[in-house]
Amino acid sequence: MAQTVTVDELVTQNHLIHVVQGKSDLIDKKITTADICRPGLELTGYFDFYPSNRIQLLGRTEISYAARLDHSLRKRVFTKMCQPETPCFLISRELPIPKELCAAAETYKIPVLTTHANSTYISSVLTQYLNDRLAPRESIHGVLVELYGLGVLLIGHSGVGKSETALSLIKRGHRLIADDRVDVYQKDERTIIGAAPKILKHLVEIRGIGVIDVMDLFGVGAVKDSSEIQLIINLQNWDPNVNYDRLGFNEDTKEICNVEIPQITVPVKVGRSMDIIIEVAAMNFRAKKMGYDASQKFESNLTALIADHSQSAKTFKNTQKGDK
Repeated sequence: MAQTVTVDELVTQNHLIHVVQGKSDLIDKKITTADICRPGLELTGYFDFYPSNRIQLLGRTEISYAARLDHSLRKRVFTKMCQPETPCFLISRELPIPKELCAAAETYKIPVLTTHANSTYISSVLTQYLNDRLAPRESIHGVLVELYGLGVLLIGHSGVGKSETALSLIKRGHRLIADDRVDVYQKDERTIIGAAPKILKHLVEIRGIGVIDVMDLFGVGAVKDSSEIQLIINLQNWDPNVNYDRLGFNEDTKEICNVEIPQITVPVKVGRSMDIIIEVAAMNFRAKKMGYDASQKFESNLTALIADHSQSAKTFKNTQKGDK
C-alpha cells in the first residue's frame, strides 16, 4: 500500500529541522517520494523537468546564486517553484532565506524549514528516513521476537503456540517486536524490517488469559519497536509421517518482499521445550553466519572416520597376506 509522510511528521521526527514559516500548513503537506531536489537549474529559469513533488533543498550554492539575481527574477523563479504538490522548502546551514522565497511560499502555503546541518548530510538523513517511512508495506501472520540481537519470525498455523512460545522467550530475557500480525517492508535489496501495527504494539494475545501488555508486565527492556528479520522459524505440529531434518544439511528459504530469508522448520510436540529449542536455533544460525557449521563438522568427522576405518581394514588385510 502507498505510504505518505506529512511535513509535520518530518519536523517532529528530525530534531535537526526547524520551522521558519508556515507552521499551520505542516500537517496538510504530504511527502510522497524519498528523492530530494537541489533546484539549481530551476534558479536559472529551466523548469522543463522540475520535480515539484520533492522536498526542495537549497544550500550554499543555491542561496549564493539566488543572491546574484535581481529582485524581479528572484520573485518570478521562486513563485514558479511553488506548486500545489511541493511539500516544503528546506534551507541548509541556517543560511539567510531570500525574502522573495518567503513571500511566494506564504502565498501558496508551502512551509519553509531550516537546519544547521550542511546539504549533503541533511539530504542523506532525510533520504534514509523517507525510504523507511515510504517503503511499501505488507502484513504477514506471525510473531516477531529478537533473540541475541537476531530478528526471528515465528510462523505456523493458528493455535500452534507462537504467542505462548514468544511469551516464554520474553520471560527468558528476549524482546517482543510484534505478535499475531507483523508489518514488513523492504529497507534495501537485502534487508526486511518488521514492526507491529500501532493497534497491537507491545501486546500479546494468550488464549485463556486474553491480551496482555508486555511492556507493562515485563518492563521497557522486553519490547522493541522494529527489527530486521534475519531468520524464520516455521512451527509445525508433529507428524510422525514427516521426515524432519536431523543433521542440518537442508537449507530452506522463504521470500518476503522479494528477499529470500533463511527458514527452518521445527516440529511442535508435547514435552518439547520450544523456547530453549528456538534459542538454540538462533545461536546456531548466528554461529553459521560467523563461519562455524556443526553439520559440516559432523560431515568432516564422518569422512575422517570412514577413511580411518578403510585404512585399518587395508592394514589388516596386508597383515593377513604377510602371515601367509
